Amino acid sequence: MPRYRSFRDIDWPLLVVTLVICALGVIQIFSATHDTKFHDAWWKQIVWIALGVGLMWLVASIDYHTLLGQVPLFYTVTVGALLFTVAVGTRVFGSKRWISIAGMNLQISEFAKLVIILMVARYLSELKRDDAGIGDLLKLGVLVGIPTLLVMRQPDLGTSLTYLAILGAGILLAGLRWHHLAAIALVAGLSVPIAWPFLNNYQKARLETFVNPYADPRGAGYQVIQSRIAVGHGGMWGTGATRGTQTQLRFLPVAHTDFIFSAFAEEHGFVGVVVVLGLYFLLIMQIVQNAQAAPDRSGMYICMGVATLLLFHLLVNVGMVVGSMPVTGIPLPLMSSGGSNLFSVFMMLGLVNNVRLRRFAS
Repeated sequence: MPRYRSFRDIDWPLLVVTLVICALGVIQIFSATHDTKFHDAWWKQIVWIALGVGLMWLVASIDYHTLLGQVPLFYTVTVGALLFTVAVGTRVFGSKRWISIAGMNLQISEFAKLVIILMVARYLSELKRDDAGIGDLLKLGVLVGIPTLLVMRQPDLGTSLTYLAILGAGILLAGLRWHHLAAIALVAGLSVPIAWPFLNNYQKARLETFVNPYADPRGAGYQVIQSRIAVGHGGMWGTGATRGTQTQLRFLPVAHTDFIFSAFAEEHGFVGVVVVLGLYFLLIMQIVQNAQAAPDRSGMYICMGVATLLLFHLLVNVGMVVGSMPVTGIPLPLMSSGGSNLFSVFMMLGLVNNVRLRRFAS
C-alpha cells in the first residue's frame, strides 16, 4: 500500500457503522436459530464478516481506475459464470443460483452487482456529452440486460431487479431528458402485462399475494401474514432476544435470512427498528458523502451505484416484511445470514473506500 494510502485514510465512520449493523445481525441470527438445525449460523456469520473485511481492504487497495480498465474482462467472465450457473449450478428450492466451490455455495449473481456498478460507471464517465442520448441508453441497457435475463432465468427476479436499479441511478445521474424518461416509464408500464405470461408460477403467486395475502393464508400468503404479526407483536420495546413467539415458535419462516427484519422487529420493537434504520441511513449518507468528494466522475458513479443498491435492498426487504412490497427474496444487507451477499456488500464498500483513498493521492 503506497505511503499516501494507509489505515488512517480509510472511512472509519463507514466501517464502524457497518460492523455495528453486522453485530446486530449476528445477535438476531443467534436468537432466531439457537435451537434449530441452523444453530451454528451465527458463528459462520462472524467468520464471513471477518473474511468480508479482508475482501473490502483487498478491493480498496487496487486503484479503481485499474479495475475500470478491466471491465470488459470482468463482464465476460461474469456472463460466462452466469451461463454456467444456469446450466449446471446447484439447485436449491427449485432455483439454480449457486455454484459449489471448495464445499461452499457461492451465488455468482451477487458478485455480478460489482461488475455492473463498474461497467455503468465506466460507460457513463466516458460519454462526451453532458447528458445521455437514446443510443447510449440502448447500448447500456443491452449490456445490463444480458446478465439481468440470465439471473431471471435461474430464476431470481429479486436480484435481477437490483441490476436495473443500478442502471436507473446511473442514467439519472448522467443527465436524462424528460422525454427519454417518459418513454422509459411508458415502456416499463407496458412491459408488465407482456412479461406476466413468462413469469414462473411462484412469482405470479407472490404478486397475487402482495395484492391480497389473505386469499391464501396457509399457502402463498403465509410468509407475509406471519411477518406482519411478528412486526406488530414487537410493540415499542420488543419481547427481548430469544423471546419472540413468532420467531421462536417457528411461525416466521427463514427468520435468519430474508425475514430477519421481522424477527428483529418482534424482539427489539419499534425502538430497535428506529436504531437499525438510523444506522442504515448513516451508512448510505456516508457513501453519498464519498460520492460528492470523489476525485472524478467515475468515482462518483461507483459510490452512487453502491448507495443505490443498498437503498434498493433496504426498501424492498423492509417493504416486503411489512407487506408493502411483493416477496422477492432480497436479503437485508449486512444482517441476513449468508456469505455471498455479505461478501459482495463488503467488496462494494471496498470500492467506496477505494474512491476515498484516491483523494489522498499525490
